[in-house]
This record gives sequence, structure tokens and C-alpha cells, in this order.
Amino acid sequence: MEYFDWALKQAETRPNKVAITDLDTNTALTYLELEQRSSALAGYMQSIGIGKRDRVAILSRNCPHFFELEFACGKIGGIGVPLNWRLTVNELEFILNDCEPRVLIYDMQYAQQAQELKSRCKIDKIISIDFDQSDEYEALIKQNLPFQGETLSLDDYAMIMYTSGTTGHPKGAIITHMMNFINCVNLGIPARISPETVQLVVLPLFHTGGLNCYANPVLHAGGEVILMREFDPGAALRVLGDADRKVSHFFAVPAPYQFMMLHPEFDTTDLSRLQIAGVGGAPCAEAILNTWTNRGVAMTQGWGMTETSPGGIALDAQDAVRKIGSAGKAVMHTQVKIIGEDGEILPHSEVGELLIRGPNITPGYWNNPEGTASAFDGDWLKTGDAARVDEEGFVFIVDRWKDMYISGGENVYPAEVEDVLYRLPQLAEAAIIGVPDTRWGEAGKAILVLKAGEQLDEQAVIAHCIENLAKFKIPQSVEFIDTLPRNATGKVLKRVLRDKYVDSSAPAIS
Repeated sequence: MEYFDWALKQAETRPNKVAITDLDTNTALTYLELEQRSSALAGYMQSIGIGKRDRVAILSRNCPHFFELEFACGKIGGIGVPLNWRLTVNELEFILNDCEPRVLIYDMQYAQQAQELKSRCKIDKIISIDFDQSDEYEALIKQNLPFQGETLSLDDYAMIMYTSGTTGHPKGAIITHMMNFINCVNLGIPARISPETVQLVVLPLFHTGGLNCYANPVLHAGGEVILMREFDPGAALRVLGDADRKVSHFFAVPAPYQFMMLHPEFDTTDLSRLQIAGVGGAPCAEAILNTWTNRGVAMTQGWGMTETSPGGIALDAQDAVRKIGSAGKAVMHTQVKIIGEDGEILPHSEVGELLIRGPNITPGYWNNPEGTASAFDGDWLKTGDAARVDEEGFVFIVDRWKDMYISGGENVYPAEVEDVLYRLPQLAEAAIIGVPDTRWGEAGKAILVLKAGEQLDEQAVIAHCIENLAKFKIPQSVEFIDTLPRNATGKVLKRVLRDKYVDSSAPAIS
């Protein structure tokens, strides 16, 4: 099946409609301008020898250039590689030596890293973006060189997106044009995306949540995406409440919602125009869901991963309150199942591993046949997520398998304990990890961040848990810290906490 160019189609259909607004530069691109700039970038890249399956990387905070590169690659058959700007040069060196891009486009903020990477890796050319003045990137766009279009199928590669690499080296998930298209259908329908949609995008565009929940589906439908260079809770609330912006859609992992609801402007922000607020990427505490729902916002949960486009499971807005806490059901062109250790499908309510298949699934990992083979059971992708399904078929994500610990022979899923902890009004952030325990093998350790000006002690925390949790789930120790370590999307880095507390702490109280 042939790939068709979204930028070109939208430029023909609605040339003067705003496609992308960049809040930090106070600029906007119409669909015609997006098409023209993408075509100019394609012409330049082709003029320096970039062709089908050649990789082009980008290292930048959120900006329209991500989409210009995406559509330019689609015109000439190139493969985009968005890079995580939080990684060190050594970590980026591994990624670039793995995928070997011919070109690296970089924000001047990362000029030193780009120069160092060029010296270490096989990169033909680096191209700078300077948002404050005319730059190398703009100069090549102005050349407006023609290009010879490449006929592509939906099975051709569009992008390589590297996983977060919280354990070992990151893996480059191959993203096909089919995956991008199917995601527009799978997420666009339950999120009610249309040409009238306006979405505020705060997650980083190097991450699948920023790029595809729901930015790409919005552009596919002819709507508008508003880009924020980096998330700020007060600034985000002001954009959501701005009647002139008319923001109808928002998506984030739980942390940004949490930070916004703790902001002093939350209670006075007008959220009435927000039709869909999606949350995914990690189990979301019901205290967060309830707080936003009580403000009249339709909080729709979902589940996915880089390897699933990312849309895999979605909760329809009509079920958001009735099934609060559920990720929903498998999206339109996708199947899921929950299996036990014997590989058999589990009955309702039993926790097992979530598997998924469909045209939204990656064909594998770049330059990593072993990783690809271990990730699949036939055509089913093994997600590594623990989940259960209720009698109506709604899926509940319990936690990551790797975050589960075993206390006294019982499986404990930290997300369940964290959900209870978030009911404490003094609490701003919470994380549970398993630590060695001489009696139980492992026991829970609660690592907590308090709201400004609040007080709470270990005894009160444990007493709260005793009232709400089975005995084996109750954390045996509590640590108060200033902030939790998080990655660029806001997920708590449990590995960092385990490195700090598991290796250095004495056995927990038992």
C-alpha cells in the first residue's frame, strides 16, 4: 500500500490554515508553509546525497523543525532519528554509532554536544538551528532546491525512535509509515480529533508521546498543534485557559497533570474548552484523575509504548468516569491478550503479562536482531507490562513487571501502593521500590516529596497504608526527599532510586 504525503495533501486542502504554532518564538506555520519548508528541506538533503533509508538525526527542544524533517524524509525516503536532549554525549554516541545518520540537525543550545558527536561518529554534516537569528538551517531552506520524489509503501521506514535506556543500552524501535498512519486512526477516533482540533503539546517531540499523542494525528486531520519548548505548569495552565487559543486537546504522562493541579492557578483556570485530556505512559493515581475530572475535564486514559505507534489501548470519553483507572480496550486495528507464565490467556481479574499485535506494531529494533527476537512471541509483542482485564473487557495496567517486587511470597505492584499514598493531602510526589528485607525477602520503601509548607512523618504514612492496604503491601520504611528523579517525559526513574537505596541501605525494618 502506497504512502501518501500528509503535508502535501493538507496544503492542497487547507493551505492558509495554521498547522503549527511555536509559543517560544511566537510564530505560526500554515499548512502551505509547512509543505513548502518540508519540500525545501527534502531538496537540500537530496542535493547532498540523502536518499532512501539514509538516516537524519535531530537534537533539539520542541520546535516545528521536527515535523519539517518528518515530512521531508517522507518525500525522499529518508529515516528521521529524534534524539533525547537529556542524554550525555557518551549515551548519544552509542545511538549515533548504532544508526549512523548522515546528517545531524541541532539546536544551538546543543552546539558543543553536536561538535563533539561529529568528531566521534560517522556524520557527514551537522546543521544548526538558531531560534534568535538567521541560521544555517534557514539558509538552506531559502535555497528552495527541487527534489525528486521517492515512491514509498506504508511498510517503508519513517523513523527510528530510541527507547529510554533505563537498563542497558537503548534500542532503536523501527517506526514505519504504516505505524504512523494506523496510529492516526487508532488514536484519532477515540480522541475525537478533527480539523477543528487544537492541541497543546508539552511532551518532548523526541518521545513517541509528544510526537504521536496527538500531534501527528492532529496534523493528519488538519488541526493545529501548539508547541511548548519545555513544560512549565503555570505557562501550560495559562495556554489551556486562554480563550483565544481555543485548546481542545491535551496529552501528558501523570506528572504534568500532577504539577498543574498543585499550581496556585489551577483552581482559577478556565478549562471549559478542553474536550479531551489524555493520560498515559505510566499508571495514573486516581487522586489525579479525580481532581481533574472534578474540574469538568474528560480525563481519558490510554496505554501504549514506542513499539506500538504508540496507541494500543484507549478509554473512550464516555467511559472515563465509569471506568476510572482503566486504560480502556484495545484500539480499533489492534489485539491484546493477558497471559500467565504458561503462556495461556488468563481469566478476568488475574494479573499477567500484556501482549499486543496488529499493523501498529514495530517490525523490530534497528541493528538488533537479538533484541527483536526476544521481544516477540510469534507476531505478539511482549510488552513487559503487568495487567488484568475485568468482566467487561476493560484493561487495567497494574505496573511494569520489572518494578514489581515479591514480599513474603506475594507480588506487590508499586503503582497500587502509590495510588493509596497520593490520597494523603500533604503529598506532592510518591514512589515505591522494593528493598532487601531479612524476614520477607523484599519489602516496600516509600520515597516521598511533600507539598511546600506541609509536614508528615513516617508513622502517619504507614498508619494511612495500614488502613487501606493488605499487610504485605504496606511499606516498611519511608524516606522524604526534595524531588523524585524523572526522565524527559516526567516518568519516575525507579532505577535511579533502586541504585541509591537498595545498594546503600541496610535491611528494612520488619
